[in-house]
Amino acid sequence: MGLLEAIILGIVQGLTEFLPVSSSGHLEIAKALLGMSKQEQNLLITIVLHAATALSTIFVFRKDIKEIIRGLCQLKWNKEFQFSLKVFLSMIPATIVGLLFENEIELLFSGEILLVGCMLITTGLLLFLADKAKNTNQNVKFFHALIIGVAQAIAILPGVSRSGATISTSVLLGIDREKAARFSFLMVVPLILGKMGKDIISGDILIENATLMPLVTGFTAAFITGLFACKWMIQLVKK
Repeated sequence: MGLLEAIILGIVQGLTEFLPVSSSGHLEIAKALLGMSKQEQNLLITIVLHAATALSTIFVFRKDIKEIIRGLCQLKWNKEFQFSLKVFLSMIPATIVGLLFENEIELLFSGEILLVGCMLITTGLLLFLADKAKNTNQNVKFFHALIIGVAQAIAILPGVSRSGATISTSVLLGIDREKAARFSFLMVVPLILGKMGKDIISGDILIENATLMPLVTGFTAAFITGLFACKWMIQLVKK
């Protein structure tokens, strides 16, 4: 993989991680258009790009994350502690699906472009329904967190947008749009970091044969683009 391919993949990941159009689906399409072989579509570049967008999420929501950590340390039943529990609850469905069907999920990320196309259409229909929903000021409740978590689990499929599925589900449940976006972006950070840790510990990543510059270039492109896309998406959701 060259520097140009790394930059393209980084920009695609950075934009589509936050915009409701499926980062996994568009990465598969980008790899196919770039003519990258399955050998080149390795786990390492995927982890590096997801690490970049996770870091951009942490940077944008650093104040929120700081408050959540402070609430957890105090062990008081305050809004920060409750929000942390809701995030944890939302992680359960995707964690279960990821652990039980890991091999089956990996097969779906092997150039299944037809599946990606069908799932992108499904995402579009979900966004259409959410756009027609009425605006409310409702907060995320524990039951909502579990339902949104199920939507996140379904979004493991390539072509189903994670942010699109979770934000749309939140809006359809009557949750305030801005609060829905905040919860959607924060709930994925522990999952991404956990998945990265699992992949690193498993030893499936071949770091020895990796070329450093494309990885650094892709990471930088994804991080910078992710900062822009995350802030842009928040503004879009508000409107």
